[in-house]
Amino acid sequence: MLGFGVDIGGSGIKGCVVDLDKGELQGERLRIETPQPSLPEPVYDVVARIVDSFGWEGRIGVTYPGVVKGGVARTAANVDKSWLGTHLAEGLASRIPGTVQTLNDADAAGIAEMRYGAGRDKRGIVLMLTFGTGIGSALFTDGVLVPNTEFGHIQVDGHDGEKRASAAVKDREDLSYPQWAKRVDRYLDVLEAAVWPDLIIVGGGVSKKAHKWVPLLSTRTPVVPAQLLNDAGIVGAALAAEERIGQ
Repeated sequence: MLGFGVDIGGSGIKGCVVDLDKGELQGERLRIETPQPSLPEPVYDVVARIVDSFGWEGRIGVTYPGVVKGGVARTAANVDKSWLGTHLAEGLASRIPGTVQTLNDADAAGIAEMRYGAGRDKRGIVLMLTFGTGIGSALFTDGVLVPNTEFGHIQVDGHDGEKRASAAVKDREDLSYPQWAKRVDRYLDVLEAAVWPDLIIVGGGVSKKAHKWVPLLSTRTPVVPAQLLNDAGIVGAALAAEERIGQ
């Protein structure tokens, strides 16, 4: 069975056809830089270009880097503030032929990892964290998603966690992996005290080099890299659309 997912990020928008039986991309994904400023209309146009390039006309899943309630964007930490209160599916309706299912980007990545990847068959409390422009989070209890957790904004030493420990901060401040791992470690200390997870899955582009920083963490919780790496958002979006997850 095939599906289609689009993952809207603060720096890039990417999409692809997804093999939902295997949890894999069907061919090469298409990635286009996120328009700057990241206003809704230009972003909708990019999503439409990606969908059209594959000739896809069926149902699609589209992620958003923030809280999505009933299809409406409720936060806009890493995109333009004009997103607040916009209805993503309605905005895309006139541009693409298929029906749109929307959800938080980290929730989508977590859904994919729980079905196909590092969280498969895991019980208890599983926390998925995506390190990118910000820090996204997805929380599962016995495999059931608790949507829109937004743990990237939990306060750590007086700052939003993502303002100190996102992958973008690592690049912006030119931190070495050991330097950045210390910040991630402190961030995870606060999360562990609040949530007491049984497993933490780390995703985002930086998960491709997990061997350089995950072994440096001192968490009591096992930390493992996402198996779908940076494709998890696309796969999870397509799966959510097919199974109506998050509606």
